Amino acid sequence: MCGILAVLGVADVSLAKRARIVELSRRLRHRGPDWSGIHCHQDCYLAHQRLAIIDPASGDQPLYNEDKTVVVTVNGEIYNHEELKVKLTSHQFQTGSDCEVIAHLYEEYGEEFVDMLDGMFSFVLLDTRDKSFIAARDAIGICPLYMGWGLDGSVWFSSEMKALSDDCERFISFSPGHLYSSKTGGLRRWYNPPWFSEIVPSTPYDPLAVIKRLMTDVPFGVLLSGGLDSSLVAAVASRHLKETKAARQWGNKLHTFCIGLKGSPDLKAAREVADYLGTLHHEFHFTVQEGIDALEEVIYHVETYDVTTIRASTPMFLMSRKIKSLGVKMVISGEGSDEIFGGYLYFHKAPNKKEFHEETCRKIKALHLYDCLRANKSTSAWGVEARVPFLDKSFINVAMDIDPEWKMIRRDLGRIEKWVLRNAFDDEERPYLPKHILYRQKEQFSDGVGYSWIDGLKDHASEHVSDSMMMNASFVYPENTPTTKEGYYYRMIFEKFFPKPAARSTVPGGPTVACSTAKAVEWDAAWSKNLDPSGRAALGVHDAAYDEPEKAHASSDPVPDSSLSPAIGESLVASVTAV
Repeated sequence: MCGILAVLGVADVSLAKRARIVELSRRLRHRGPDWSGIHCHQDCYLAHQRLAIIDPASGDQPLYNEDKTVVVTVNGEIYNHEELKVKLTSHQFQTGSDCEVIAHLYEEYGEEFVDMLDGMFSFVLLDTRDKSFIAARDAIGICPLYMGWGLDGSVWFSSEMKALSDDCERFISFSPGHLYSSKTGGLRRWYNPPWFSEIVPSTPYDPLAVIKRLMTDVPFGVLLSGGLDSSLVAAVASRHLKETKAARQWGNKLHTFCIGLKGSPDLKAAREVADYLGTLHHEFHFTVQEGIDALEEVIYHVETYDVTTIRASTPMFLMSRKIKSLGVKMVISGEGSDEIFGGYLYFHKAPNKKEFHEETCRKIKALHLYDCLRANKSTSAWGVEARVPFLDKSFINVAMDIDPEWKMIRRDLGRIEKWVLRNAFDDEERPYLPKHILYRQKEQFSDGVGYSWIDGLKDHASEHVSDSMMMNASFVYPENTPTTKEGYYYRMIFEKFFPKPAARSTVPGGPTVACSTAKAVEWDAAWSKNLDPSGRAALGVHDAAYDEPEKAHASSDPVPDSSLSPAIGESLVASVTAV
């Protein structure tokens, strides 16, 4: 990941202002430690902090068209840049950067080219010929982007809030799948997939379609928790590694990484998967105290006070530092699968396929505020780039077009959460994973690193937040009022770094159980009395549910419906081998 900062239409064009923008851009250097660049044109500034992944020798930014009248600063990767170059044969490319196509596509197609991009990105493009500019963010919001406004009428864009919060009167999280044009002065949605309307689809389930979309150029490492999603990504990556460019660059042994408290569920499961796949596995340990000591740094980098995001970001932040110390810049991760397939344990209580599908749509639309934000900023804090094949546009379209009846949890038919995905990769002749791993119960990352992690956070917060503080929480924090001592503690830290009202408005709120939306809390009356984002809050579902003495979970090795065509997994494989 890189860091971008663009300031357009400033009133002050002095050297002091340029120095201020350079200073603010440095706040993003953790995202791009390899090089810094800035382009100044009259009252417009485009700055960039680079993490060199493709063409490290000549791909420094900002990037330009042939005569440098079009300038672009980009954070992200354009996976289909080679195919796009075929459409641009009349253009001369100055670098090998995948992102240079953006400047030339704009010349060729105007503002409407964004939907042609396949990848994860946020960018700002300045056309110096008429001083117009556009900004855009990828379909799901994998790459972060904020937009702000200065008192002098200037418009600001930044990869992270910390680079604009001090100098902007107001700022917002830039909506995923949207484009801002200075010519029209507003945001418009460029990403309009069929599922966005939340109409229930009726396409039959086809396993091969899923497998195909998980194929991509395999990077150096995979974040492997031992759960279904990361294990499948590692299995597909490992199987197809020899066929990719990555094998020639890094060798045909895949590296996998896992973190947890000693003896945690994730460490055990990840080791078993790594041994089965034959990867070079790196296991990292942390203590509850080490996690607590990192909380302030985590909240500064991740820029949220959302409880579940901070719980999961902390071990990911610590792991990313270890990964970077090994010289690794890029990893792939399994974010997005739970939202697409209804993998969270609370989906067991979905009353019907319509509500199930609508909840998956709500979850995908909010990913940029939760899991995408965590995966991107926790890794970028140490100059590591995380890629997420489950959030490939084509894969999402395939998966969200499946009749949600197939995604429903049906214990009577042996279907647990994400059965559609599990079944697609249940290959008897050439197994991707052992059966008990393929059908392992969903474990949220913040739970899987060790149950005592969350318990330790709650105990720590209780030592710093008194009952009287909680009693007056609605007066101190009238917006998104914390409802737990843990939430109050994180809010205090957040407000220390980001005190402006606009900052707290970038963080979502509302009741949740096991990572549900507020709407899904209504599925079970008991949940409203047990609001907590941990998977263990899914009473009657999780094997280690809070205060649940009896287990209430489907068989750990259900028998899939073999009468279905072995056809959805192909789409997933295509996505992994494209990242």
